[in-house]
Amino acid sequence: MAQNTNATFTLNTGGRIPAVGLGTWQSKPSEVREAVKVALQKGYRHIDTALAYGNENEVGQGIKDSGVPREEIWITTKLDNPWHHRVEDGINSSLKSLGVDYVDLYLMHWPSSTDPENLKKHLPDWNFLKTWAEMQKLPASGRVKNIGVSNFGIRNLEKLLSDPSFKITPAVNQIELHPNCPSPKLLDYCKEKGIHCTAYSCLGSSDSPLYKDETVLKMAEAKGRTPQQILLMWGLQRGNSVIPKSVTPSRIEKNFELDGWDLTDEEMKKLSSLPDRFKVCGDAWLPIKVFFGDD
Repeated sequence: MAQNTNATFTLNTGGRIPAVGLGTWQSKPSEVREAVKVALQKGYRHIDTALAYGNENEVGQGIKDSGVPREEIWITTKLDNPWHHRVEDGINSSLKSLGVDYVDLYLMHWPSSTDPENLKKHLPDWNFLKTWAEMQKLPASGRVKNIGVSNFGIRNLEKLLSDPSFKITPAVNQIELHPNCPSPKLLDYCKEKGIHCTAYSCLGSSDSPLYKDETVLKMAEAKGRTPQQILLMWGLQRGNSVIPKSVTPSRIEKNFELDGWDLTDEEMKKLSSLPDRFKVCGDAWLPIKVFFGDD
């Protein structure tokens, strides 16, 4: 039976990303410090944040409060859209807020180089290819161990991988993944290119429709598990790292009870065949379209 809580996935760089992490999107600064501390003390070793979340400072405090040595923790953070043309400033800002010398994984949060003067506009003279060209310089500096992308579909990955300035394959593509947004084509594509996928909104976000789904509920009851545990196991058994978000200590603990049991092939198939579709994160708020239904 799987021991998921100390399992890792090996990236194309040789880096090993912990299979289970704590997500901090939409976690209020006041709550996230305690959530990070609790998670690390319970055994989590992967903390995911982003400049855009506005909580890196508190995440850094929680890491210190936990007493867990820095080198035992995998920290992921992300470059915000209006910072695309200022990658150096972006990473330095994150390192300062987190209070660390390096991050384990630095992601381009979205393939949109947004104009900082007007968030409804895209920069006229910049795009994500130029951003990646800048990000490729970071691993040599020692401040970033691995670089990757987030919210990239096949079309944008193709663009990136075929660009003349392209040298480093993203180690990770962090994307929305749950049974109502399974993205099989995108997962196959990333696998073929050696890009690991981390699942965000892996529970379908707050008030998730998946918590009311008959198939999920019946399976949870039959296995004596929570619906959240079922959804996390589905993600892990598909070969993706998962970063469930919670600020409630009891839920943080429950979400980590993933050792000594698994889902059968039949159960996996049932979850993968759920007919409903929804996305927590669309692209309507961005100045450009980034999702093309090719996943």
